Amino acid sequence: MKKYLSLVLFAHSIFALPFAIIGFFLAISTTVYEFDWKLFALMLLCMVTARNAAMAFNRYLDRDIDALNPRTAIRDIPAGRISAKNALQFTLVNCIIFVLATYFINPLCLLLSPIALFVILFYSYMKRISPLCHFVLGLGLGLAPVGAYLAVAGHFDIVPICYGFAVLTWVSGFDIIYAMQDESFDRAHNLKSIPANYGAVRALQLSSVLHVLSFVLVLLPIWFIDLGLFYYIGVVFYGLLLIYQHRIVSATDLTRVNRAFMTTNGVASVIFALFYLLDVVAGHWKF
Repeated sequence: MKKYLSLVLFAHSIFALPFAIIGFFLAISTTVYEFDWKLFALMLLCMVTARNAAMAFNRYLDRDIDALNPRTAIRDIPAGRISAKNALQFTLVNCIIFVLATYFINPLCLLLSPIALFVILFYSYMKRISPLCHFVLGLGLGLAPVGAYLAVAGHFDIVPICYGFAVLTWVSGFDIIYAMQDESFDRAHNLKSIPANYGAVRALQLSSVLHVLSFVLVLLPIWFIDLGLFYYIGVVFYGLLLIYQHRIVSATDLTRVNRAFMTTNGVASVIFALFYLLDVVAGHWKF
């Protein structure tokens, strides 16, 4: 189990999971539906299995590339801790559990489950096809708040879609920063990341634009639903942490990329979700 948790980098679930929780409680606080532990557990199961499938398939597909890259040669498959066959089997098992979980949620989630799986698995091919790979990753994680909302409400709404696009732009932006570590390797092996195609300076500029858009998108729900003081505090923290990660990384200094990628973004999503939940519990307490 420890090896499989390492394979899928389970700690990285902290990026999308808080936004899925936001989507779930958004549906409860803005519709007639009440909290249901079974539904909440099924939503979490979908999140975990989708994440497991996406990461395991990415490691399976990239195993030869990872073996050539000094930064990734220590990953589980090239290092021999898990076989490629076992990684693929793990992917298939998680896909099956994901679809079964959506069956017990509602018909719309079941209907959309193959589309969700296609998006999160197709990302693994994109780096070989187009520099838009970062946006496909963002789209995959951006499905989290929308899917969690659908699990409760059974229909689409503008606010979870705002959060979905906020995650898309946020994740795309920090994935571009993360890809700067492999700029030379990607270019040498014809892999089409944005840093490899356009250089580190332009990559950072695009990442900054995406994070500005993400900040705007988490503000948009203010115009559609009733939100209070705690939500505004969460938005401020979210914006400050986006700014912070751009302050500690530059085109010539990538020594703190991991801090920007894992720590800062993980804290940003958790704090934002906590303040959203505080706002819900406090009944949208005003200034």
